[in-house]
Amino acid sequence: MRIEPILIQNQNKLMQDYRKQNESIMEFFDYGIFDFEHRLNEIKERNYKRDELVQVLMELNEEWDAPKSTIKNIERLKDEKSVVVIGGQQAGVLTGPLYSVNKVISIIQLARQQERNLGIPVIPVFWIAGEDHDFEEINHIYLKQKDKMKKYKVNQRILEKRPVTDIEVDKSIVSEWLGTVLEELSETEHTKEIHLLIEDCLKKSTTYVDFFARLLFRLFEEDGLVLIDSGNKQVRRLETPYFEEMIHKQQDISNGVVLAYEKLAANDYSVALDVAIENGNLFYHKDQERILLTRNTEGNWVGKQLEVSFKTDELLEVAKTTPEKLSNNVVTRPLMQDLIFPTLAFIGGPGEISYWAVLKQAFHVLEMKMPPVVPRLSFTYIDRKIEKTMKKYNISASAALNGKVSAIKKDWFKEKINPPLDETVDEIKQTITKAHEPLREIAKQVRSDIRDLADKNLAYLIRDVEFMRKRITHALEEQYEKELYEFMLLENTLYPEGLQERVWNPLPFLNEFGITFFRELTDKDCSFNVEHFVVYI
Repeated sequence: MRIEPILIQNQNKLMQDYRKQNESIMEFFDYGIFDFEHRLNEIKERNYKRDELVQVLMELNEEWDAPKSTIKNIERLKDEKSVVVIGGQQAGVLTGPLYSVNKVISIIQLARQQERNLGIPVIPVFWIAGEDHDFEEINHIYLKQKDKMKKYKVNQRILEKRPVTDIEVDKSIVSEWLGTVLEELSETEHTKEIHLLIEDCLKKSTTYVDFFARLLFRLFEEDGLVLIDSGNKQVRRLETPYFEEMIHKQQDISNGVVLAYEKLAANDYSVALDVAIENGNLFYHKDQERILLTRNTEGNWVGKQLEVSFKTDELLEVAKTTPEKLSNNVVTRPLMQDLIFPTLAFIGGPGEISYWAVLKQAFHVLEMKMPPVVPRLSFTYIDRKIEKTMKKYNISASAALNGKVSAIKKDWFKEKINPPLDETVDEIKQTITKAHEPLREIAKQVRSDIRDLADKNLAYLIRDVEFMRKRITHALEEQYEKELYEFMLLENTLYPEGLQERVWNPLPFLNEFGITFFRELTDKDCSFNVEHFVVYI
């Protein structure tokens, strides 16, 4: 395994400036990316419900058959000096896209590095967003099939918009789906082991969150990763006083978010977030669906379609007696994480960091500072076959990961045609058009129908030339079928309409290199100053 840094071009302005820690964007954050020692001073001044948190985490993680390393780390959270590095994601099937696994690797690595640097317990925590309800976002993976990436979807029908933590796995459907996707992969010495491992996780799971959690533990068995399901009822009860505080201070939270959003826009930063003064920033769960709450002109908390309506006192009573009926949205989830955990740092992807930029004042409303926000590690995996193909066509990793393979393929193909086909066809069409012009002039003088016939005649001649262009191109594509397939393989593997980690699932890599593949990468120390790494395997 060889790991090399690489520069990714065309990142959005906000992320470019954030990585450079330009003042124009850093004013929206409380700490610099690596300002951990100052953050520790703040954590020391705050109080956390460590005993209650440890009890909930222990029950949850033991339920998922957490390894000994995880149980040990949960116990270490009782230490008043201990802190966490935290990040999260939805519970994607088979972990979802590669960036979910890359985020776990980032959390583990940063926790390990900072425990070494600071001399205190630093626990890696992954926050599973179990309250998210869009099953269509998590019910599929993509696999390479010939010259394209194909979507393989779990065909379990979910009619309501239920939180994923409440969606039971139809084991027969998922098992059959798993068999289908494994059949699409080449059988290796690891295939049977991977199949049995996933089936074992599936067999022991009730919900998709369970399935996700168990698989993560098998992939990162020795790294002390601690998991939390934000959709779990025990977690919600832990959150009761914080829900109450967010309800009391909704107006100030929303005002702060809107002002930050407007200032970011004025600084030419784009944030994909729906903000408004009336946003309640909380969901209410009713009949297995979650309803986003807003404040109406009377100050009541209502659903968009008026499915529910609460006075503030009534919603506070819900938070106190049945907190499992509430959950956080994209604005209040970061606040809740920081209220529950002594957070040394938050690990986020580009999209998350963009919307965290509006949250500084919201943190201040709750009398705390935003933790350092650290961009997650980003990896592209290149095996020997792909590396050999890149060398064959003299394609650098930089060119491939910046989406230039398609243009290189086009230029390569053009060079195989001499004289150049497109230029030759264009010249012939111009020559025909010019030579045909006198005939059309004569036809124009004879009669209108003859003029139209002459125009059609020219169109037929041009069409026949275009037909020859297509036939020649098709014949050449057949002649160079192997080479063109290799170019397509490079595109689908390294830049399938974006970075590999946003489309590919970990399964092909586990199948090819075994269950310890990602654990081996986790054992390496990577610099968080680098925006992207190529992992040669």
